[in-house]
Amino acid sequence: MSSLSETFGARLRALRVAEGISLSEFARRLYYSKGHVSRIETGAQSPSPEFVRKCDAELRADGELIALAGETARVVRTALSESAEEEVWVMTMTPDGGAAFSPVARRDVLLGGMAVIAGLKVSGTGVVSANAEAQLRYHRHLFDSARDLGQFSSPDVVLPMVVGQAQALRTLAKQVGGRMVPAVAALAARTAEYAGWMAQESGDDSAAAWWTDRAVQVARVAGDDFLASYALVRQALITMYQGDGATTVSLAQRAQVEKNVPARVLGLAAQREAQGHALLGDRDACLRALDRARTLLLDPSGAPEGPVIGTSRVADPVAVATGWCLYDLGQPAKAAEVLERELARIPGSAVRARARFGVRLCLAYAASGELEQACRLVRPLFGQIAQLGSATVRTDLRRLATLVRRWSTHPEVRALEPELTIALGRSA
Repeated sequence: MSSLSETFGARLRALRVAEGISLSEFARRLYYSKGHVSRIETGAQSPSPEFVRKCDAELRADGELIALAGETARVVRTALSESAEEEVWVMTMTPDGGAAFSPVARRDVLLGGMAVIAGLKVSGTGVVSANAEAQLRYHRHLFDSARDLGQFSSPDVVLPMVVGQAQALRTLAKQVGGRMVPAVAALAARTAEYAGWMAQESGDDSAAAWWTDRAVQVARVAGDDFLASYALVRQALITMYQGDGATTVSLAQRAQVEKNVPARVLGLAAQREAQGHALLGDRDACLRALDRARTLLLDPSGAPEGPVIGTSRVADPVAVATGWCLYDLGQPAKAAEVLERELARIPGSAVRARARFGVRLCLAYAASGELEQACRLVRPLFGQIAQLGSATVRTDLRRLATLVRRWSTHPEVRALEPELTIALGRSA
């Protein structure tokens, strides 16, 4: 075991002893076995992120233990790294309805103009389409429908549609002139941004980052510089799921210093910043960022024109984020209380959102020792998880599986195990 793990374990023990807490009592408070805690304190076993955060919260370490543990397992970030593979994925579509992604060197893409929308022109071609406005209305309807479909369908179903629409909008942009070019570009940028989200949901963080970058390029054609700020919020979502609190905070803060950014985008950036602070165990900074987010997102004049930026299915996104921040801050019981209340407000048609926060609610219950409740609530979600094919929901489901399997002899966990194994296999 590494000396860094031993450093974490030694510091954990020192803080526990300084608080006058016995090993048995500490294990009871954390809902871990005494042997498990002892192995981590002696450096014989590496701690999980959940264990670290609960210890940091219980001992009021203000992020010290989280920072120590972070030295033992640096997250590999391929999506935003300068050393990422120099290639992009290009979708090809044939007349017979076939579709496929192919890796193409970034240099070849730029030289050959093969990027789906990166070549969008400002000037158009001079061929003015007489019914351009009508076409754009239909494209907006298609985009809204794709987002609706994405609430209950796999990214493998939605992504080809969105990429195809991006290509169609590129073509339309070449056939219009004057004021219609920015209007078409604006919708093309939103389409690319949504393609990035679907790519992330499919488990391809590199493609997600690439599409988000394309969205920024096209948004500048439309004069929507605020989308560059929102792209930072989207990139911060990728690093958040990778467990990288420091980069999440940095990206979210950068999004908030740009000029002329609508209040809604600033609010979403503040919300993401809060989630990053929670990963780092900084409770005060987290709560301050959540307060800013709540104020900004309540601004009735803060939403830009066009499709809704961010979620349109969650009644109170800041409240949901607060619940998840409480979990990362090592307060799962409080997190469960908030998440259960907010989950009841998400409509049944928002299958993806309900599955996401449903699994997180189960995680919070399990981490607070409410195993029966966690097992009961997760069982109806297995079918939805298989249907959605969501990489981000799969991440939380794997965390839940790791958590409940610590009590493998518990009757509810033992009864759930066959279904849990099947669900994890389907989502692999």
